[in-house]
Amino acid sequence: MSVLDECKALANETRLRILAWLKDPDAHFPERAGETVELGVCVGLIQQKAGTSASTISAHLAILQRAGFLNATRRGQWTYYRRDDARIRAFTEELHRVL
Repeated sequence: MSVLDECKALANETRLRILAWLKDPDAHFPERAGETVELGVCVGLIQQKAGTSASTISAHLAILQRAGFLNATRRGQWTYYRRDDARIRAFTEELHRVL
């Protein structure tokens, strides 16, 4: 994926908010009792916080995942998301290098 494609993935307020929330999930999703940092945050909690439909939040999460900014973990019927901070750091370094 190119830097331009990654920038396009970030060119949406909701997607930026999702990444910000997942940077500190304990502060933004205190109701996620029992979930570990490694597991991430359930898509339902992200949808609730964003105030959007399931299909809309799924589309946002898929875009961020394709860009490499999120990792998904499936547990039964639930999907959990967490940031890929190493990938985000590599993107910002590449952006700095290009600009």
